[in-house]
Amino acid sequence: MPSQSRTGHRRRTLRRNLHLILAALTALVTLAAGYLWLTFASPFGYNPPDNLPAIDDDSTYSVFVYGTLTEPWVRWLVMGRAGEGEPAQLSDFNKEQLDIKPLAGAVTRGEVIRVSAEELRALDRYERLGVRYERVELTLDNGDSAWVYRLMEPMLLELSEELDD
Repeated sequence: MPSQSRTGHRRRTLRRNLHLILAALTALVTLAAGYLWLTFASPFGYNPPDNLPAIDDDSTYSVFVYGTLTEPWVRWLVMGRAGEGEPAQLSDFNKEQLDIKPLAGAVTRGEVIRVSAEELRALDRYERLGVRYERVELTLDNGDSAWVYRLMEPMLLELSEELDD
């Protein structure tokens, strides 16, 4: 009899521990999903300035991406679809961490994605347009123009200070 009692106690303890582990994993997955939504898709925490370039709802836009947005899964999180990126390059710009800077003879490789007005707004939210990044129109090596996100000057100063610390 005593060994059955110990076996039953072990099973109850194991079941309780499994429930605790499952609850912790569920909470972790929920927190991760919330963080990803808040970071990539949420309008919360972002108030676009009034002076942003106008977006025509009936147009599609070419966007040159060279960082995290070259990853299809990031585009899917941000825009709701991965889309197909076409290889492209931008001469006389050098990729430096989270930005591209003019530099004669340099080449930044990336992709061009075609997006709707709604998707462009989602990209603007993700890049925190007007707060962290600016969106400028540049000419790619193939002669096409595309929107490109570049760090705004105050962000460059803050980033370099953070890297120096």
